[in-house]
Amino acid sequence: MRNTITAATAACLFALPAVAQDQFAIPVTAQILPGWEREDGTRMAAIHLSLDPGWKTYWRAPGDAGIPPSFDWSGSRNLHSVSVAWPRPKVFDQNGMRSIGYENELVIPLTLARSHAGQPISIDLDMNIGICSDICVPHDVSLKAMLDGTATTPTPAIAAALAQTPYSAREAGVTRATCKIEPTKDGLRIEARVTAPSAGGAEVIVIEPGLPDVWVSEADTRRTGNDIIAVSEMIHVEGGSIAIDRSAVRLTVLGSSHAIDIRGCTAG
Repeated sequence: MRNTITAATAACLFALPAVAQDQFAIPVTAQILPGWEREDGTRMAAIHLSLDPGWKTYWRAPGDAGIPPSFDWSGSRNLHSVSVAWPRPKVFDQNGMRSIGYENELVIPLTLARSHAGQPISIDLDMNIGICSDICVPHDVSLKAMLDGTATTPTPAIAAALAQTPYSAREAGVTRATCKIEPTKDGLRIEARVTAPSAGGAEVIVIEPGLPDVWVSEADTRRTGNDIIAVSEMIHVEGGSIAIDRSAVRLTVLGSSHAIDIRGCTAG
């Protein structure tokens, strides 16, 4: 359950139970929201980040100007798996570059599955995030919490964050999602085409190739009738060849009213 990136450590947050305390006055504080028990035996919890005014942090695919988050759950106990649900992020223009993330406050819902049913979950999370104002730096967060309550009433902050997660392709009325892929001098060019009703305002498509060592450029997105079209370049970070599995490609449409999460595309 370890997802890492290469980044310098800027500072550490030392955790009391469920709350991270910042001894270096970095403008972010964090805590685990314990959440509630679900009927299927999993537990809904959340990471709650509070940022000082003017600061922001980043989404899972942060754009060229951002730092992607990473999670290390390996110190946790009685934790079989974690599913992270990201609320709809905002698109920021930063020194002529696009970044994708959140400002002021972020609640990240977590669905936690136990290794042993009916027993408490001990959370020991090391998280690396990017925080940005005039400068952008990586930042380490350490959080600990013992989740052993039996409450079944949803926590309002977590429920609100879940309500902001993207629609599925079916929920958003997507009727087609294709990816046309062509070789270039340095890698591949991908043209994604999504047929769907408007998500509101100036839409942006984020393309994730499903490959950890492939860099994807900021997509040039436009809408033509019922189609949203996005074009990106893909380059292997170590100069190697790229083999794209279209079923692993993830397309996220970000609009002013909602977002759409599309898993996989067909040949265009």
